Amino acid sequence: MKALLIYPRYPDTFWSFRHALKFLNKAATHPPLGLLTIASLLPQDWELKLVDLNVSPLEDKDLAWADLVLVSAMAVQRESAEEVIKRAKGFSKKVVAGGPLFTVFYQDFWEDVDHFVLNEGEITLPQFLSDLAQGNPKKLYTTQEKADLKKSPIPRYDLIDFKSYTSMCIQFSRGCPFNCEFCDVTNLFGHAVRTKSKEQILNELENLYQLGWRGSVFFVDDNFIGPKRITKEEILPAIIEWQKKRNHPFYFYTQVSINLADDDELIRLMTEAGFTSVFIGIETPNEESLKEANKRQNINRDLVSSIRKVQKSGLEVMGGFILGFDNDPPTIFDTLVRFIEDTRIIIAMVGVLNAPPGTRLYHRLLEEGRILSRFIGNNTDISTNIIPKMGFETLIEGYKKVIRELYSVKNYYRRVSTFLDDYSFKAKFSLSLSYLKYNYGYLLSIPKILFHFGFREKGRSDFWKLLWKTISKKPKAFSTILAQVVSGYHFRQIFKEAF
Repeated sequence: MKALLIYPRYPDTFWSFRHALKFLNKAATHPPLGLLTIASLLPQDWELKLVDLNVSPLEDKDLAWADLVLVSAMAVQRESAEEVIKRAKGFSKKVVAGGPLFTVFYQDFWEDVDHFVLNEGEITLPQFLSDLAQGNPKKLYTTQEKADLKKSPIPRYDLIDFKSYTSMCIQFSRGCPFNCEFCDVTNLFGHAVRTKSKEQILNELENLYQLGWRGSVFFVDDNFIGPKRITKEEILPAIIEWQKKRNHPFYFYTQVSINLADDDELIRLMTEAGFTSVFIGIETPNEESLKEANKRQNINRDLVSSIRKVQKSGLEVMGGFILGFDNDPPTIFDTLVRFIEDTRIIIAMVGVLNAPPGTRLYHRLLEEGRILSRFIGNNTDISTNIIPKMGFETLIEGYKKVIRELYSVKNYYRRVSTFLDDYSFKAKFSLSLSYLKYNYGYLLSIPKILFHFGFREKGRSDFWKLLWKTISKKPKAFSTILAQVVSGYHFRQIFKEAF
């Protein structure tokens, strides 16, 4: 069997970094970890080819070659996924679909997809493959059972071109112990946190190392410290020893909850292991809105102090924020801007509240008659599938005001500069010829960045002041600050298009 695995293209979103990537000579931030894992579950005698549309186009010859087309996507990739399915059917190919988009919305694709392999592929894909081998595959494979991650295979990283990506990915856990009203993580993966063993994580790191990768690795877990005891006592000490053995070839980033700030030893272990940044869902500085969303881990704490503590420890904090809660007061927009400036968070993903189908928020608002049409999954494009209590126009105008203040050139550079005052780069990382093999584009990008932001872009004087401050006071943060500069450019372009 010849299987073509296709990952649809993302639209230009906050996290696509497409406008920044052009400076870095990269095509995408991450490879499709889900499809790479699925590839490892397919029969060893199959021929496999993977096409990531974020990196390269889907060519007719690829479709003509394939016996079977497998598509995986998230909700935000819907438009591209529809186009992929249409093209595959134009070649009379059997289409197998899975991933979050199809798990939630499979009925929308019922006429065009031949087989749905939904929920967690470690469980449903073997069932499909067994039926396929016997010549009687079903239309729908679904399960409420959760996969044992200790049986999950090493992803097939050999199917991709490392040069195209800024970072590789590893998954340690699935599930989340919290129950935020708006979040669909628990809807998809449950509350019980399941983990891989430390041996599996080390094997995956070693696999990436042997394939030649050096540099950034993203732990994709929705909450890396959800299984706190295992993370702290087993995974991080094992990574620390492996990094020493291999002379620190990787540096990491991940997603955590704010209670990381409560554990000094956990922070120390993360920085020693090579973690340089974390994404935290902060959502809002308004206590009543946090209670409404059941964001209990953020309640009854000094959020500013917690974030500043993590930043000073050597972990940059990227923050997620939401506007449009029922309890948001009219002053929320100004309050949020001040909060982000006080915390010195540079990458602040501020979005409009949406209600993903299946979440508690969705069901509550559905009962209240406040759910609108199709869920798009892009919460930075001024779309929402809810009717906000403050009124749609008030919400959108306030949202635009927040974004303009946060991402104006002058304000953005000022925030990067104040962040630099706190930040200390603690992760050890060794440059090597292997690193340059796949990341030489970073070196080539430096003159391009200096020319564009130093001579062409608005805020030229602020750029040079920031660069001089970095070189003179925090030279180890040089690459981090350049990354923030090009990220800011991306955000300005994204919001310009959205507005």
